[in-house]
Amino acid sequence: MIVPIYQVDAFADRVFDGNPAAVCPLEEWLSDRHMQFIAAENNLSETAFFVPEGDGFRLRWFTPQVEVDLCGHATLATAAVLYRELGYDRPEIRFHTMKAGTLTVAQDGDWFVLDFPSRPPGPIDAPAALAAALGAPPSRVLAARDYLAVYDDAAAIRALRPDMAALAALDRFAVCVTAPGEDCDFVSRFFAPAKGVPEDPVTGSAHCTLIPYWADRLGRAELEARQLSRRGGRLRCSLKGDRVAIAGQAVLYMKGELFL
Repeated sequence: MIVPIYQVDAFADRVFDGNPAAVCPLEEWLSDRHMQFIAAENNLSETAFFVPEGDGFRLRWFTPQVEVDLCGHATLATAAVLYRELGYDRPEIRFHTMKAGTLTVAQDGDWFVLDFPSRPPGPIDAPAALAAALGAPPSRVLAARDYLAVYDDAAAIRALRPDMAALAALDRFAVCVTAPGEDCDFVSRFFAPAKGVPEDPVTGSAHCTLIPYWADRLGRAELEARQLSRRGGRLRCSLKGDRVAIAGQAVLYMKGELFL
């Protein structure tokens, strides 16, 4: 069996930046076991698989270790493959997902705009192990799916050298850290070592929480963001009620075939 595969650098305008994702178009589903094997073999933070369904496509995402409930950069990468490589020509793409509902992606020039659910964070009593694992105490901690640790400035975010084993032992999916930006509204980093992703280069799903937090804090709905990983990425963000718009660019790095 031969399966096409594409690798796309998402939230980037040139190769070797942003977040690489693999994308596998399918006519029918492989077994969960085989999709997890493929994601582990790719060893990228996410591999996306999709099949045609109804008015759009059914979409699933796998890290090297687990299937996840929502992934921004691999959704953006999938849209880029459909529009630029597979001839999709409708104004927007509808992706049906198991846990995140229907997601849409539209083109805006060279940018792709993701319509995702908003996941506002709430205050919590943070475990002492969180600050210890991050290596520096945050000024505030909130949570939605992930811990959201807030720092005072971008320099503090860049300086973090987390203990990945300690982060993996925490009781939430992942840890996102954030602070006011220097040449943008806010910056972040994202760590999910328990899910096979020690540091994610650019994390669309984290912005489902970052956008409502910063929109409320800054008093406006339109925001510019950067993720301060080694590869880095730029995002245009909007809060739209109980939804968020996350826009980024994408560049094809590789295409080929899998022999299963």
